[in-house]
Amino acid sequence: MKDLFKSLGPLGKQYKKMMEELQKIEEQLSEERIEASAGGGMVKAVASGRGELLEIIISPEVVDPNDVEMLQDLVLAAVREALSEAEKRRAEVLSQFTGGIIPF
Repeated sequence: MKDLFKSLGPLGKQYKKMMEELQKIEEQLSEERIEASAGGGMVKAVASGRGELLEIIISPEVVDPNDVEMLQDLVLAAVREALSEAEKRRAEVLSQFTGGIIPF
């Protein structure tokens, strides 16, 4: 791969630098924590800036063995919101990186 960058001359160097910067951005995004909640904060989901689900926090008060369906709905809502916010954040950061030329 190094030979490919060299054979492309200045363009190869520019491409290599861009890829290194993109990798740093992806690493930073993976360290970001984006939290969303449902049910007034009774269920929380935490995702990385890359959209990886990291954690689900369920308040004991919301656990009702007679209403498991409500808990499932709350978990699903919190996870969807966390992943949606993570995707928005990733698109925002990558759009800044590309100057808005390449939509994400």
